[in-house]
Amino acid sequence: MDIINLVQEAVIEASTTYRSDQIDAYETALKKEVNENSAWILNLLLKNAKIARKEKRPLCDDTGIPHIIIEIGNDTSIPPGFFENIEEGIKSGLQNLPARPMAVKGDDICRIEQSQGLYEDPGNLIAPSFILDKHEGCGIKIHVLMLGGGPEIRASTYRFFHKRDNRKVFNEVITWMKSEVPMLGCTPCIPAIGIGRTHFEATSLMLKAMAYGNLNNQSSIEQKITDSINQTQIGPLGLGGNFTALGSFVNVGPQRASGVRIVSMRPCCCVEPRRATIELPSNFEV
Repeated sequence: MDIINLVQEAVIEASTTYRSDQIDAYETALKKEVNENSAWILNLLLKNAKIARKEKRPLCDDTGIPHIIIEIGNDTSIPPGFFENIEEGIKSGLQNLPARPMAVKGDDICRIEQSQGLYEDPGNLIAPSFILDKHEGCGIKIHVLMLGGGPEIRASTYRFFHKRDNRKVFNEVITWMKSEVPMLGCTPCIPAIGIGRTHFEATSLMLKAMAYGNLNNQSSIEQKITDSINQTQIGPLGLGGNFTALGSFVNVGPQRASGVRIVSMRPCCCVEPRRATIELPSNFEV
């Protein structure tokens, strides 16, 4: 099985194609939006998505950093060269997209200061360490998430004292989102939230919320967060209107016996979450 080509295609698909639930959410918002300027923006975003998908062009100039979640099913073995093939597929996908050159040259200090400039080849952009997990079925799932810089600037992983009351946690999330979303710029957004026992776990859960979230299937708490953000009337690109958020993704993991909950929060921008998933059978070969 050509893992390199599958990953390359997934990188391009995630970067150029809205999921069906995103299209549905935008079309619903467009029908209900009464602010003419905001409706115009929603319509432009839908047109942009159609062009990007048809011509295989990035949805946004900020083509994002690839994040990979690998879920391994029962009785599934990983063949030699599997991870190397994923890395090669990411490189090819970034080159053929093409992604924006964002890899910074130099040693530790030079990379922090960006004093040596950037590599021209977008394939030099290294993905963060892969997240490995299990799933109950067979085979392997590879989730590709392309994460842009704007939402990262507004993201946060923080501890909340919840006093044995879930409302305390989610009200803190809503308060934080209301303070950050106006500065995001690229609205309507989709807040992604993970709640775990450690900062790493909470962030992992947030990434999985992005990988599995569905705007057509929202829980009561996801709807509450969306409704609360929409009450701000910030609207698309800050022009006002009823749709500052299209929906929300919440993923709650195991919890520690403690008065503290660790929450990772990220307000995905108007083109996110950019994602694609590869499903491999348990008997695949590289």
